[in-house]
Amino acid sequence: MRIGIGNDHAGCSLRQPVIDLLNELGHEVVDFGADSPEPIDYPDVAVEVARAVAAGDVDLGILICGTGIGMSMSADKVAGVYAAACSDCFSARLAREHTGANVLCIGGRVVGPGLAQELVTAFLNTQPSSEDRHVRRRQKMSDIC
Repeated sequence: MRIGIGNDHAGCSLRQPVIDLLNELGHEVVDFGADSPEPIDYPDVAVEVARAVAAGDVDLGILICGTGIGMSMSADKVAGVYAAACSDCFSARLAREHTGANVLCIGGRVVGPGLAQELVTAFLNTQPSSEDRHVRRRQKMSDIC
């Protein structure tokens, strides 16, 4: 898969461990992130990755900021993008399985590198459910825009 990754300055500590994992798993990484602790605005990075996901230029996105919340809120503004801020593997798995999330958002000030890699693995190893109730609910979310 082609995975778009983006981070702001608060996500720098997790950027390389996540990229290393993606490479180890054989995914192609499209890097939109910052490699410096110099402050940048997370909405700018989130929108770049979200637009790449929405356009089909990448299959899924991973965004990292301080909490994952700002990236999630920003990415969700792009039509066709369903971003979920997760800090546990159960939520990362269900975000993908139940809601069809196509962007995982992680907090660099909330989780460490090992857990970040576990979150990414859980997210990537899960497919959206084809059960009628989940498909129906995802369609309702899509219809909101």
